[in-house]
Amino acid sequence: MPTLAVERDALFESLGRTYTDEEFDELCFEFGVELDEITSEREEALKSSTVKLSKDEIAALSENVIYKIDMPANRYDLLCIEGLSRALRIFLGEMDAPSYEVISVPESDMTVMTVKPATLQIRPFVVCAILRDVKFTEQRYKSFIDLQDQLHRNLCRQRTLVAIGTHDMDTVKGPFSYDARPGGDIEFVPLTHSASGDSFNATSLLEHYETSPTCKHLKPYVPIIKDSPVYPVVLDAEESVMSLPPIINGSKSKITLDTTNVFIECTATDLTKANIVLDTVVSMFSEYAAKPFSVEPVLVNFVNDSGDVVKSYITPQMYTRKERADVDFVNSIIGIDITAERMVDLCNKIQLGPATLATNPQDGKPQLEVTVPPTRSDILHPVDIAEDIGIAYGYNNIVKRVPNTATVGSEQPLNTLGDLLREEIASAGYTEVLSHGLCSIRDNFTALRRNISAAVSLSNPANVEYQVVRTTLLPGLLKTLQHNKSASFASGFKLFEISDVVLPDHEHVVTDTIVGAKNIRKLCAVYAGPTSGFEIIHGLVDRIMTLTEIAPEEEYIKNSTKGQEEKYRVAREGWFYTIRELKEEDGHPSSGTYFPGRAAQVLLTTPSSERVSIGTFGILHPEVLGNFDIQYPSSSLEL
Repeated sequence: MPTLAVERDALFESLGRTYTDEEFDELCFEFGVELDEITSEREEALKSSTVKLSKDEIAALSENVIYKIDMPANRYDLLCIEGLSRALRIFLGEMDAPSYEVISVPESDMTVMTVKPATLQIRPFVVCAILRDVKFTEQRYKSFIDLQDQLHRNLCRQRTLVAIGTHDMDTVKGPFSYDARPGGDIEFVPLTHSASGDSFNATSLLEHYETSPTCKHLKPYVPIIKDSPVYPVVLDAEESVMSLPPIINGSKSKITLDTTNVFIECTATDLTKANIVLDTVVSMFSEYAAKPFSVEPVLVNFVNDSGDVVKSYITPQMYTRKERADVDFVNSIIGIDITAERMVDLCNKIQLGPATLATNPQDGKPQLEVTVPPTRSDILHPVDIAEDIGIAYGYNNIVKRVPNTATVGSEQPLNTLGDLLREEIASAGYTEVLSHGLCSIRDNFTALRRNISAAVSLSNPANVEYQVVRTTLLPGLLKTLQHNKSASFASGFKLFEISDVVLPDHEHVVTDTIVGAKNIRKLCAVYAGPTSGFEIIHGLVDRIMTLTEIAPEEEYIKNSTKGQEEKYRVAREGWFYTIRELKEEDGHPSSGTYFPGRAAQVLLTTPSSERVSIGTFGILHPEVLGNFDIQYPSSSLEL
């Protein structure tokens, strides 16, 4: 989760009061965040094992107390001091949630951002906004930059999805344009070289950022666009470069403490996230505008090669929406019993007001209808509303109750059996592996010499290795052997896995929704070495049956020289097993996997059923070994 580092004194100034560390820690808990650490710049430098500073440099660092506060990963409105202090004051009832206003401007008078068709090749979307008559202080300016960094690290996914550019609007001239051009055609002075005034074209600038130690903070973003034939660029009416997203802004439009009019542009590959980012930045810093919580819109026009407008929209959206949650649902999920009217009041503490009461059209029960502001993009489901009402009600106010049903937790019997078998099989010299649950159609069927049959498949697999959910554990073990060819096979290489496979199932449905599939727990083992090891795998079959207290049938015992010992076996009454040769004409789906005449089925008889096949074992077919590039004869077992 993201961590917000904020100076204590500046935060208390924003809150309008002071707290002891213990009091503020308790407030954070009540609000649903966590005060993780209390430190200072100097203390951080002294603790750091990577940053080494001289005594003079350490002495110059501030000793002001810094609070490091862990925030929920989806609360982007809390990633700056403005958002945190505002939310806490609303929570404490010291202020009302603000109403955000998009200033009404005739479309003909709006600032225009024109998007050229070439941007489709790299970052196709852009959203913009203008903050007028903003007053920056050093603290506000630092917070403005820090919020952009926090959003870039989190919601923007290191600028791959969205990149934020902020500009002094009085230094550039509209209308603006967003284009994509070859790197050699983009020439400008980047923000990193404002002091020297050195100009670069985009291609040489990216090479500089990759190698220069002074710009190492920008190096991670270079690969995002470096290999593209064109680079995105934001220009003003005079073709001055304002930014090279997602890398760096131009020096000409840099923001200073004297900036009053701020132009914000967010270029993106994801339009939804771009709107969330823009709304967050605007809602946080519009409080410093001459008219607090107001923003001027920008008209974004998409044009074709002929210059004709083919699509347009106005940003920022600053969208306020309504969401509903059943009153009974909210009470049940929190574990409280409060009236609907009380919930309406609590919504004001968590920026979900004004809230009203409605009726569920299906069952006639009361529903809570809340107002979700543009800062609360995390509200997606009634459970999100319930969570926030729980925070407003107070975790400490939830009464502890003894559950109506007394239950004792325990491990599922199937898991208990699996753990016991793992321990015993490992004691027999086998190494446990955990292979991937997804595999290719080739590995699951063709490479095992099996016919392609029904399997749960992915509609949009990331690559050919993740096409279907496995129906057998064998490919995972064979691929493990394949990737361990450098290991010694002189005394044999033993592997096993006990995991789930997924099989199609349209008959046995235990949920309200027919999913058409079921999990089956399987055990698979492989031996590879100088010899095929058939007798070793056969011995493992008998060992597993002994451990699960299943006795061999009389005919099977006759093949053993230790038949007399069977009278002392601990076995379940009516449970028996035997083996039978696995022949291709039997039609068993795995018969082609094994060498002809060197494979068997394991047949189980229970008190309530006739013989059923519960697995197979045998020497693997040479073609199967070749498909997985295994150089030693091998045998396998799957139950």
